[in-house]
Amino acid sequence: MNFILLLAPPLLAAALALAVRPYRMFVGWINALLSLVPLGAALRFAAHAIAGGEAPTFGPGEMLRVDSLSALLLLCISAVASLTLLLSPGLGGESVYSARQLRRYHYSINLFIAAMLLAVSANNVGILWIGVEATTIFSAFIVPLTLTQVSVEASWKYILISSVGIALAFTGTVLGYFDFVALSGRSENALNWPVLLESAPRLHPEVMQLAFIFILIGYGTKAGIAPMHTWKPDAYGEAPAPLGALMSSALFAVAMYAIARWKVVADAALQSRFTDTLLMALGLLSLIIAAFSIVLTNNYKRMLAYSSIEHTGLICLGLALGPLGAFAAMLHLVNHTAAKAGMFLLAGHVERQYGSPLIDNVRGLLKAMPWTGALFAATLLMLIGLPPGGIFISEFALFRAGFALEHPWLMAAALALLTIVFVSFISHLNKMLYGEPKNGVAAGDVRHWQIAPLFLCLAVLVTLGLTQPAPLTTLLNQIVTIIAR
Repeated sequence: MNFILLLAPPLLAAALALAVRPYRMFVGWINALLSLVPLGAALRFAAHAIAGGEAPTFGPGEMLRVDSLSALLLLCISAVASLTLLLSPGLGGESVYSARQLRRYHYSINLFIAAMLLAVSANNVGILWIGVEATTIFSAFIVPLTLTQVSVEASWKYILISSVGIALAFTGTVLGYFDFVALSGRSENALNWPVLLESAPRLHPEVMQLAFIFILIGYGTKAGIAPMHTWKPDAYGEAPAPLGALMSSALFAVAMYAIARWKVVADAALQSRFTDTLLMALGLLSLIIAAFSIVLTNNYKRMLAYSSIEHTGLICLGLALGPLGAFAAMLHLVNHTAAKAGMFLLAGHVERQYGSPLIDNVRGLLKAMPWTGALFAATLLMLIGLPPGGIFISEFALFRAGFALEHPWLMAAALALLTIVFVSFISHLNKMLYGEPKNGVAAGDVRHWQIAPLFLCLAVLVTLGLTQPAPLTTLLNQIVTIIAR
């Protein structure tokens, strides 16, 4: 029953948005209310996992299964989905979009959310792949919601690069499966994670190495790991703010989830540090590219996209640093989800008021939009790792894991790159906050109900910076036993 409560509401919401023609405001509000049902189901799954219960399954061949790792991802996705649907266009009266665009937005974004929930609750590697592929299709409909040459190009770039990536992930999945079949013969539920993991020590190491390279490049493209990140700044820059929030936090987490799951299988087959070495190399490369891109960018939405690449790099490093690193990586994923969802939704408010995503065109944000400006500044400071934010704690834990495993040069390089990111963000933020707004920029914040929910993101970050709730610690420790050696 809980699986139905998890997956059915976004499908119902999409069907409603598709059926009501032209778009009506009540559709948006019903969608927002329906999104609370999957959030409740995710909380039930998490509570069950924290209590030590056996992972529940559903469907023929135990098609769906939710363990601690899946439960954490479901919580992140459903929480961000509720927030973005509440702040979606078409709920607050006047909108810059037409009724036709709003209808397309609402059915596509609900299908996008359903695909992400399916991907992380799938017990079957094939269904995971289908779920991730479906996210590309549904989100690509929304990136060019405002039809311009730039937005259409961004959408096509996103489709083409993601499709190549997902094809590589499919190749890696097929390689792993055929190696399993060659050794064990055809067996029931052969594509399920527990079956694959149990058989992993008998798989051919050479085949598994090749399969993991394909999978890392494939799902890494979706996560935005460098050098497969090139679609990210364009798509994030052109997407409506709620979609940017979902893509930068939830979708990114889904792709990293797929990599973490396959890494466990590969590690069991290889009995070496092969996957760790790859993740360290790509993680450091992501940090390098993100740091220098943030210095050079003049677009605050693209700046946030490069920030996502930076945090992808940090999580890759964490996954390669043993149990301590895995704990830090998962805690960082939670913190990043809260921070990036809030930042993109705030960036949407700023862009709507100033009519431009360029940093040079945003001056006097604190004067023009006092509440939005203050919240934008506070969340951004948390995003770059300033205490008392949770990202400071997870980054500290990650560096402690790196030094404990005797990777001083790697950690020193990462610290130097984070310093560049920190200074660049502060410089860009100062330009936006102070000075006089340009002529034509109206003074006044967005409506209170549109800004109040975003304080929740900041509250989560501050809470995780000051303390770590016992249920979350339990869940993270359970995840470490799943994904780390």
